[in-house]
Amino acid sequence: MTETPPGPSRLLGLGSWPEARRIAGILREETVGGALLLAGAVAAMIWANSPWSGTYEALRAFRVGPAALHLDLSLATWAADGLLAIFFFVAGLELKREFVAGDLRQVRRAAVPVAAALGGVIVPAVLYLLFTLNTEAGAAKGWAIPTATDIAFALAVLAVIGRYLPTALRTFLLTLAVVDDLVAIIIIAVFYTEHLSVLPLLGALVPLAIFALLVQRRVRSWWLLLPLAAITWALMHASGVHATVAGVLLAFTVPVLRSEGAGGPEAGPGLAEHFEHRLRPLSAGVAVPVFAFMSAGVAIGGLSGLADALSDPVAVGVVVGLVAGKPIGIMLATWLVARFTHARLDEGLAWVDVAGLAVLAGIGFTVSLLIGELAFGLGSERDAYVKVAVLSGSLIAALAATVILRLRNRVYRRIHEAETADLDHDGIPDVYQERS
Repeated sequence: MTETPPGPSRLLGLGSWPEARRIAGILREETVGGALLLAGAVAAMIWANSPWSGTYEALRAFRVGPAALHLDLSLATWAADGLLAIFFFVAGLELKREFVAGDLRQVRRAAVPVAAALGGVIVPAVLYLLFTLNTEAGAAKGWAIPTATDIAFALAVLAVIGRYLPTALRTFLLTLAVVDDLVAIIIIAVFYTEHLSVLPLLGALVPLAIFALLVQRRVRSWWLLLPLAAITWALMHASGVHATVAGVLLAFTVPVLRSEGAGGPEAGPGLAEHFEHRLRPLSAGVAVPVFAFMSAGVAIGGLSGLADALSDPVAVGVVVGLVAGKPIGIMLATWLVARFTHARLDEGLAWVDVAGLAVLAGIGFTVSLLIGELAFGLGSERDAYVKVAVLSGSLIAALAATVILRLRNRVYRRIHEAETADLDHDGIPDVYQERS
């Protein structure tokens, strides 16, 4: 029996129908998370620029925690090191799931978003370094600030303005952001670890190994897993490696597929998806908004203060990296994949769709603010400039992407209205039936 040779690979293909349904579910959750994130950031900005700004700074500086364990940290540090560990744990679960059971396990499907993510990291970093080339020593430490895409904000904007946009674009954005998170995690661990203590780092491997053993045996008891996760986090924090890395390492130990004894992959979602389902509301609804509230508050000082902040070379580099570097890097990498692999865009998609999504990826917030704090120190003058730049660049990217994608959404809405009758009896679009 002869096999039909595979056709030409397609960029930004539709993906599988189960994957499309899963993406839709995540989009609904991230929309709420994005709104809460925005609310936290706006509340922080209003408070920090109000007559009661001193109370906001006092709140951020308030210290709590056991001093004997070197965990008497400020609330701002607890938000960045503690709550964001939950965010990175959920990101790690999503990351592992994509590479083990999602569309990223297929090299052909993974090539485009992986290349796009790398392009969206390299070009903004290069532009940032060019704009800070003649600045005083230390400015280059912020090179990674404009390299991160905030998935909660980006997906929230896309969900609001792009109801009729193809699922392929939504899947591409999520996959790009997942790879982007992985790169950000590596950057934080490698480039922003200044003082490494070997003994706590080695000690963290012990509770991490026990945690891995339990989850590999499909243990779900929180009273066993949570203390082990907390000990791993504390030891990682003491080692000098940013504590959020512990969240990713813990997530990578969680199995994605069901064991054969439990029916195998066909029996339903595995432990990773179970944990992700339970913890995503905590991450999107509490951890990230609280971090935004604790980090985004910066006293601007009116229009003159805003002008001073945005005239700083570091701030200019961040804004240019987010607004120009991200779309240029993503588009260039995607075009190179198409040029040298002879892949082509999926039917119904145009390069302007990719351009709109690339501009949308310039929304950087959570990880960008975190890297800014790691690079220049929480509360420093330059950290304040970075916050203004990240907020400004993200706003510009969101507005520009809205213009492009709203126009494209109108086009796809007309197509959708013309093809409404193309759904079959079980509600699955014919295009997926044809692909299967």
